[in-house]
Amino acid sequence: MGPHHHSRRESLCSSLLAPRPDYHDSDPDLVWPFGKLEGIDRDEVRETTYEIFFTACRSSPGFGGRNALVFYSNHQDNNNNNNNSNSNGGEGSGSGLGSKVNGVVTTPTSRVKRALGLKMLKRSPSRRMTSGAGNGGWSSPSSPNGSNSSGSPGMSYTLPPSRPRRPMTSAEIMRQQMRVTEGSDNRLRKTLMRTLVGQMGRRAETIILPLELLRHLKPSEFNDSHEYHYWQKRQLKILEAGLLLHPSIRLDKSNTFALRLREIIRAGDTKAIDTGKNSDTMRTLCNSVVSLSWRSSNGTPTDVCHWADGYPLNIHLYVALLQSVFDIRDETLVLDEVDELLELMKKTWSTLGITRPIHNVCFTWVLFQQYVQTAQIEPDLLCAAHAMLAEVANNAKRPDREALYVKILSSVLSSMQGWAEKKLLRYHDYFQRGTVGQIENLLPLALSSSKILGEDVTITERGGGVKGDIKVVDNSGDRVDCYIRSSMKQAFAKIMEAGNVIEVAEDAVTDTLFQLAQETEELALKERESFSPILKRWHTIAAGVAAVTLHNCYGAVLKQYLNGVSTLSGETVEILQRAGKLEKVLLQMVVEDSAECEDGGKAIVREMVPYEVDTIIMNLLKRWIHERLKRGKECVHRAKESETWNPKSKSEPYAQSAEELVKLAKETVDDFFEIPVGITEDIVQDLADGLEHLFKEYTSFVASCGSKQSYIPTLPPLTRCNRDSKFLKLWKKASPCSIGAEGFHPNGTNDGHHPRPSTSRGTQRLYIRLNTLHYLLPHLYSLEKNLSLSPRIIPSTPRSRSAKNRKSHSNASSYFEFAVSGIQSACQHVSEVAAYRLIFLDSNSVFYESLYVGDVANARIRPALRIIKQNLTLLGAILTDKAQALAIKEVMKASFEAFLMVLVAGGSSRVFYRTYHEMIQEDFDSLKRVFCTCGEGLIAKDVVEHEAETAEGVMELMGQCTEQLVEDFSIVTCEKSGIGVVGSGQRLPMPPTTGRWNRSDPNTILRVLCHRNDKAANQFLKRTFQLAKRR
Repeated sequence: MGPHHHSRRESLCSSLLAPRPDYHDSDPDLVWPFGKLEGIDRDEVRETTYEIFFTACRSSPGFGGRNALVFYSNHQDNNNNNNNSNSNGGEGSGSGLGSKVNGVVTTPTSRVKRALGLKMLKRSPSRRMTSGAGNGGWSSPSSPNGSNSSGSPGMSYTLPPSRPRRPMTSAEIMRQQMRVTEGSDNRLRKTLMRTLVGQMGRRAETIILPLELLRHLKPSEFNDSHEYHYWQKRQLKILEAGLLLHPSIRLDKSNTFALRLREIIRAGDTKAIDTGKNSDTMRTLCNSVVSLSWRSSNGTPTDVCHWADGYPLNIHLYVALLQSVFDIRDETLVLDEVDELLELMKKTWSTLGITRPIHNVCFTWVLFQQYVQTAQIEPDLLCAAHAMLAEVANNAKRPDREALYVKILSSVLSSMQGWAEKKLLRYHDYFQRGTVGQIENLLPLALSSSKILGEDVTITERGGGVKGDIKVVDNSGDRVDCYIRSSMKQAFAKIMEAGNVIEVAEDAVTDTLFQLAQETEELALKERESFSPILKRWHTIAAGVAAVTLHNCYGAVLKQYLNGVSTLSGETVEILQRAGKLEKVLLQMVVEDSAECEDGGKAIVREMVPYEVDTIIMNLLKRWIHERLKRGKECVHRAKESETWNPKSKSEPYAQSAEELVKLAKETVDDFFEIPVGITEDIVQDLADGLEHLFKEYTSFVASCGSKQSYIPTLPPLTRCNRDSKFLKLWKKASPCSIGAEGFHPNGTNDGHHPRPSTSRGTQRLYIRLNTLHYLLPHLYSLEKNLSLSPRIIPSTPRSRSAKNRKSHSNASSYFEFAVSGIQSACQHVSEVAAYRLIFLDSNSVFYESLYVGDVANARIRPALRIIKQNLTLLGAILTDKAQALAIKEVMKASFEAFLMVLVAGGSSRVFYRTYHEMIQEDFDSLKRVFCTCGEGLIAKDVVEHEAETAEGVMELMGQCTEQLVEDFSIVTCEKSGIGVVGSGQRLPMPPTTGRWNRSDPNTILRVLCHRNDKAANQFLKRTFQLAKRR
């Protein structure tokens, strides 16, 4: 077979054996636990591994040995140690290998696959055939001609019909599995034949394979110099890794052999080194390699060669060897011949420094890694890895563990656990409805790994960050609890990110939070239906924990939103109500899931911080009421600062501030009932109380206009009046002609025959206050109706209303009864003040200062009546209809009061004779008629008569004789003072001035006597009280 033919076959094989992705980087989430080999790629490791494997198995059938090997197990029956004892290879064979002929397993029944729960492929070796000869096929070690594996992917050949097909040997299977070309295999066989001439009993661990290959293979055995150089550099890099970079025995930096070997390796980077027999470089290489390989830790001679047993080189090589057990036609499947292949792989342990515990760890890793690399589509591989962890756990408990084993164990388990926990901490991202069942296989592996690693472990929720690290005790329930909480948080965060819920305090978030609540509820239901039934095997309240986690997550978002809410709105209420619905769903999940707990689920329920939707709504509603009432207080404050009591217009004769307050109150009530929440009587009462307080405060402000006492003139001192007093003489002398009533106007209030009203601007402003109070009343009644008759009010329970409200409103028949009562009292007060101001200030010059001054006949009441009528006309023009009756009545009462003061407190300018009684009565009757005829029956006649009774009684005293007045005074004074009858030598006490004039009041009778100009009155007053004469 010429070189051209060899080249063609190797090229064909190389093209069909395309390299797989590098297992170091195939899955970024799975960390390679054994460190990296700098400068050595996967193919180089694989090729070197095959060379070591083939060398170790050279004496086995199919590798060049003549006798078949039988591997015994501790569980084998001693009677079944002959390979031919069971020709069918059934499961009755203790070895589980079936019958073997010349290194071929005819009917394998794998004990390993059965122990790991892996399915048999049901492809007997008779179906994995190779031809006796072929072009470009796999070469059989027993035949110089190549053989072809009909099962290799993409390889289809036309086989000569005369050549029979036969089952593949273990050597052929391994060469096919490890993707070794025929040329490489032939070169390896030649090297071994040359090396072991006369040394067939030499142990594999004493052979420095790369050195032997460099010695015996020449450039002429390769297709070209480039291929040879590449091959040579691989051998040198393996020697560098095993002897210099990762030696099993520590190497001094100053070691001469190491320095020489490093120089040769560097020289071989640019061009191939001369490996001829006479080459100095080759001699130096051989001396250096041999010296470094045969070192011992203590310097004593050793029978073991150390060139490939340093970590991590040995593990890289051994893992590459273990990976060959996966069928290259379907890498999710393990070959049925795995038992025999693993037995053959044991022959490399002495060369690679592998022990049974290390093998178990590496095989566990290979199974797990294969599961990850094949897109996790074969759960049997994961289950097999978990089954191997049982063996690993047993090895890990041994007290004589080596340091290297502990390091490898920790790295492998940490990598497996890290990958598994990354999936479990976010299982919502990695497992969908069709793949949820994988959790059932992955979770036990994660828990077993953590248990082997140790009791205290740290779980990182967000992939290596400092934040989010949670220290938990290695308890299955605790770890699963952490997985659930973390995954729910991540799933919730993903929903928020998808919904762009970044700043929930922004405007227009109603739809966003609604959608978030809906998707959170769907997530909870998905968890309960899909994941919780599986997780419940390790955590009794898995669904409850998930619900609590989601509840707290949404609660945090809701709290953030509420922090930005200053007052209640319809949107806020809708969000809160939706949150309340979500809370009920989640709480129901917790209750149902924790029904069988010892504490009835109390502990998990306590983790749920209640949303308290009803309380929040109520507090926001109260805050809303407070804000509206605050605006009302500001309105009242502005009125106090700036109100001038000028009417808004003729058609609106009231204060503008009142209109603003009423408008605000009406809007508040309307907006209040627009809020989509259950309105209870209690909260309505709170609103009504606040509004009532505003109106009461405003009413007090309106009514703060002084008092009538400030307008009543000071009472003059009591004096006795004598006939022909100096005052009268002077008066008559100064007024020789009689002065009529019409001619006496000290203040000039008479303008010819057209007297003008004397109502001042201040009195008119009082009228505006009165209009304002009457403006408030109907609007209060309207607000009362809106609050009382709203269909949205929910009746309160008898005990729900606070004691304060019950106490303050127990006697009230309406929400604003006290405010209405206050307005009515204010109307009375303002009307009274306005009336006294009008009579005693505005009309003082024509009434109290002029009436009956000097002489009754010449100072009658007619001028005053004209002014009063004009003032009443102006009053009617300013006041609203509802305010006029009370105002005119108060003017009438003030007029009667002024008339009485003229009679009993008119001072020294007024003198009355008994004969003046008729004129005075006539004037008073005229005054009464003014009010009886004012308006259209605004004041009924009987009301006028009732109010006039006091004045009528005083005028009756003026019609009595002086003796009768003295007698009545004495009797009344004695009765009032309680002294009974005045004896001889006793004097009557001076009666106090009460200001309440009345015919039975001793002070009133005394004042009538003081104004009586006759001798008897003069003497009585002088004798009894020593009153001075008028000057």
